[in-house]
Amino acid sequence: MPSIAPELVSLIARAEGLLARLEGVFPPVPPATDWRSARAFRWRKRGTLGHLQPVAHIHRIRLSDLRDIEEQKKLIDRNTRQFVEGRPANNVLLTGARGTGKSSLVKALLNKYAPKGLRLIEVDKHDLIDLPDIADLLYSRPERFILYCDDLSFEANEPGYKALKVALDGTVSGTGDNVLVYATSNRRHLMPEYMAENLDARHEDGELHPAEVTEEKVSLSERFGLWLSFYPFDQDQYLAIAQHWLDAFRAPCIDPEAVRREALQWALARGSRSGRVAWQFARDWAGRHGVKGTG
Repeated sequence: MPSIAPELVSLIARAEGLLARLEGVFPPVPPATDWRSARAFRWRKRGTLGHLQPVAHIHRIRLSDLRDIEEQKKLIDRNTRQFVEGRPANNVLLTGARGTGKSSLVKALLNKYAPKGLRLIEVDKHDLIDLPDIADLLYSRPERFILYCDDLSFEANEPGYKALKVALDGTVSGTGDNVLVYATSNRRHLMPEYMAENLDARHEDGELHPAEVTEEKVSLSERFGLWLSFYPFDQDQYLAIAQHWLDAFRAPCIDPEAVRREALQWALARGSRSGRVAWQFARDWAGRHGVKGTG
């Protein structure tokens, strides 16, 4: 078999390099969305083009699995039901202690209302600048969409911050009535707050006027019509949640006192009595005691 001339090998390598660079500048056209393939999607980017990627396996958590947040469940369930039924509803901001069920609550709502047409689209913080493009894709769809932003927080001057403000307040084109934003965060105003900012506040005729920086930070969270706050669980609540998950795993409980003692030791080692920590303890206990499956 004749050998390839070195000049030709070099030419082929240069051509392949050029094609690779062109693919970066001109990415392939993303696939059309198969709306029947999933109940949840993720917004993904290929170069400068975005597309909706179906989520094949959705977390199966139910509203009944979430304990000691009854008021929060009632309010967001009512808001979501209004939305699914085509009635006015609000964008929702869920803030507070970590591991208390904020993101799980959104997933549970999807499981409850998906048969009635609810769909969820997860959008990462750095992709929030694409919200107008996403809204255009959804505008004429018959389904009802929640744009879901998990663990959301911003630093100063991030582009996604202003993009989200515009999306929540409406632009010239506006978002459709079939789209809401649900966001979770450990920060009530979604941005860090510093003591120095409070020093810039001024007093006029006995009234306190916050500094402009503080006003700007509050202005984003104010655009969410419904605020839900989540608080750390006390010991009894934590133990009740741990027991719920042990029952869900069908874990043996021959010695309730031993379970209680180990559950408290587990929480102490992690410095938290959250619902997430209770679930993790239940998984560990169930696995150590021979339970099959993931629950």
